[in-house]
Amino acid sequence: MSTITLLCTQNQIDKIHSTFHDSLSDKTPAYAQFQCKLEGCVITAYQSKKVVFQGTDAEIFASAFMDSNKSTIQSHAGSDEVGTGDYFGPICVCACIVPENAISTITSYGIQDSKMMTDDIIVKVAPDIMKLCPHSLLILPNSKYNVVHQHSNMNAIKAKLHNQAYINLSKKHPLPELVVVDQFAPEDLYYRYLAKEKIIIRNIHFETKAENKYLAVACASVIARYAFLESLKNYESHYNMTFLKGASDAVDRNAAEFVKKFGEKELINVAKVHFKNTEKLREYL
Repeated sequence: MSTITLLCTQNQIDKIHSTFHDSLSDKTPAYAQFQCKLEGCVITAYQSKKVVFQGTDAEIFASAFMDSNKSTIQSHAGSDEVGTGDYFGPICVCACIVPENAISTITSYGIQDSKMMTDDIIVKVAPDIMKLCPHSLLILPNSKYNVVHQHSNMNAIKAKLHNQAYINLSKKHPLPELVVVDQFAPEDLYYRYLAKEKIIIRNIHFETKAENKYLAVACASVIARYAFLESLKNYESHYNMTFLKGASDAVDRNAAEFVKKFGEKELINVAKVHFKNTEKLREYL
């Protein structure tokens, strides 16, 4: 069995619907326009215009759309965040639009989830992506994060940052029909976090591991990672010491070194102090 995922135009989706109308399923999956159950293939067309062909004959049914549809052929937007699992450093969120005329160039860079790319490559390609793609980058410094976290959990903070990034991006460039968030919370909970916001960007497609499926999310991930690395570099320049990424035992020792030099009160400016690392670092003092 194979699975092929394409991003299609609404006209293509309507053609699939009319062609296989007699095979429409009575039960439609969540966020889907319709589903067709054929011999050798199940076709599911989602509201995001993603169409999934699954079955032994998936390639045969999908082939009619492959020449004119190269998975991410249409302009789309995606957002992702970096830094939420790191003790040191800010939270960086980016919303990004990949225009159709930039897809070929960006694809040639081998862009993928920033966690799968080396820092050296990210530093090299991120500036080019930022020139090619309209984007909005938000950086929540540790000093402000530690205050906000006293009354908002991590997912609530991320939801507000993603929403604001899309608000800012929409002021620079009209948002395309397909807007994707790399899912970190159920859709209904995401919007509950935003209940008190004055402006809420809706009609979003939420999908886990979206950075591996949507080029715009991958680009947003790379830009956010680049901003995170630059922020750590600024910390290192200011304090004249190295700051390790992640939240390991080595980070505990790194934090203890920082406290010995600058005092524990200064941690609020470089670290997420609610992490367990703050308690554990005392073992090394």
